Amino acid sequence: MFGGTGTAVITPFKDGSVDYESFERFLNWQIEGGVEFLVVLGTTGESPTITADERAEIIKFAVKIAAGRVPVVIGTGTNSTANTILLSQQAEGLGADGLLIVGPYYNKPTQEGFYQHFKAVAENVKTPIIVYNVPGRTGSNIAPETVHRLSKLRMISGIKEAAGDMAQIDMLVRLIKKERPDFAILSGNDDQAFHLVNSGGDGVISVLSNVMPRETSDMIRLALAGDVEKARELHHRMFPLMKNLFVEANPIPVKYAASRLGFCRNELRLPLVPASEKCVAIIDASMKECGTAL
Repeated sequence: MFGGTGTAVITPFKDGSVDYESFERFLNWQIEGGVEFLVVLGTTGESPTITADERAEIIKFAVKIAAGRVPVVIGTGTNSTANTILLSQQAEGLGADGLLIVGPYYNKPTQEGFYQHFKAVAENVKTPIIVYNVPGRTGSNIAPETVHRLSKLRMISGIKEAAGDMAQIDMLVRLIKKERPDFAILSGNDDQAFHLVNSGGDGVISVLSNVMPRETSDMIRLALAGDVEKARELHHRMFPLMKNLFVEANPIPVKYAASRLGFCRNELRLPLVPASEKCVAIIDASMKECGTAL
């Protein structure tokens, strides 16, 4: 279900509220661009700033617009196991096809704590879970051995691996794929997606595909099909944006890039602020170099 390219989609805002008209156009463009699934209310979707009422409406709206064309994965992770279970059950009840659950942040669990956290959620939902490992944001790393343990649980269906360590990705593939080939190993970093697939992984949950959905999904499909040369060409073509969409904290640069494409306003919620002049210049140059429409 979760192979290929999943876009970690932005949440458009207009005058402080969710801009559902822009969101509909954007989600349809993503699906028409060939992505295999949508990830809603993740980091890129500014989930920490979304209210409880908005969360329910956004989930229902995304599921309605997707209309079964692609799976919709909802970010439900918090640093409270009990709250994560509640948010996961809510998303499940509203039609989510998958749950993206980040490792608990700030409280820095042990590896046993990580295992027990995800195990508790998995025992309380019937929807597939993607573990999200992003130590640069959470402050602690979910070890490959812990993910291996979690892969033995039926509802744990994959991992979004964003530690930035190819050796860790290789370890995940070695530990898990022979025992459970259906377990999705997905890159959480666009600049490592090509390499992850060629190392035996399954795809990417992408920020880049907010701006280049067709090219990103084509690159992953080509790599999965073994056409390394054509996939590598696309990887190199898109590389400037892969890197520069993170010159300031995500989703600041990608929100600006999406606004340049006409899909939303360049509006974020505090504590995030719009891209600096320096960032704007870098993104403009990168979009031109990558051949995106301006």
